[in-house]
Amino acid sequence: MKLGVLTVPLYGRGAEEAFEYLSSLGVQAVEIGTGGFPGNTHLNPSEFLENSARLEDFKSILRKNNLTLSALSCHGNPVHPNKKIARDFHADFEKTCALAQKLEVDTVVTFSGCPGDHDGAKFPNWVTCAWPPDFGEILNFQWNEILIPYWKDAAAFAKKFGVKKIALEMHPGFCVYNPKSLLRLRDAVGEQIGANFDPSHLFWQGIRPTEAIKILRGAVFHFHAKDTRIDKFNTAVNGVLETGDYANILERSWLFRTVGFGTNEEEWRAIISTLRAIGYDGAISIEHEDALMSVEEGLEKAIQFLKPMLMYDAPAEMWWA
Repeated sequence: MKLGVLTVPLYGRGAEEAFEYLSSLGVQAVEIGTGGFPGNTHLNPSEFLENSARLEDFKSILRKNNLTLSALSCHGNPVHPNKKIARDFHADFEKTCALAQKLEVDTVVTFSGCPGDHDGAKFPNWVTCAWPPDFGEILNFQWNEILIPYWKDAAAFAKKFGVKKIALEMHPGFCVYNPKSLLRLRDAVGEQIGANFDPSHLFWQGIRPTEAIKILRGAVFHFHAKDTRIDKFNTAVNGVLETGDYANILERSWLFRTVGFGTNEEEWRAIISTLRAIGYDGAISIEHEDALMSVEEGLEKAIQFLKPMLMYDAPAEMWWA
């Protein structure tokens, strides 16, 4: 395993300065935003694809700081019912795949997306229940007419550029939001589809990350280290389907936190151990979105928390068995 960081919170610093800072803290891998919701401040495909000298400089900065690239990230909604929005997100995905080839990265992180409920829709429609029966019709339209055909084509495109792993973050609001929906799309499209496993989006749904990791054995392509704190009082009153502003910290049912501030060390040790047990040996990429901490404090506390619990060496032979 390698200790990694998604560099989005460090957009206030240039890429070189950000990499030097992370390397000084013992970080071994970086995940870089190349479009979509993460933006592309540190690595804009439009500026690098046709500039081989600049691309070599970027690689040199990574080497100088003893960093590897774990993934390129372009989270978006390429099946948005607004065709322009969908085209823009899709274009980011295509450019990211092309850049991944040049950087010798085989993993692209994104979202599955969520369509509308009919061809003339203006906004996505995320279905969360089975009744009334209208919702079943919406799901049939979204999956069979939009989502599966889109990802079949997108996977074929990505394959041309050596992208072996399309790591979809299971995120409520999109069609793929839990292991069942992830595996449904993987079964329909193929083994290029897998998970960017982010426990923070699973905790508040009531999903146990360790059990989800087991179910997704062979399909965990990348991992985000982000935590969630469940407010038991607010949840007891209003449940977990939280639509309140993230700034209303004391009123929300749950809140993203730096690792260790949402769930305890025992839970995180179990998560890391289960990842090892299924054969995952990639980056543990810290995603900092803690409203109670500064960028530096949040990242540094996460690094300090995770560094001693990651397993860096290959497991020993079971001499006792």
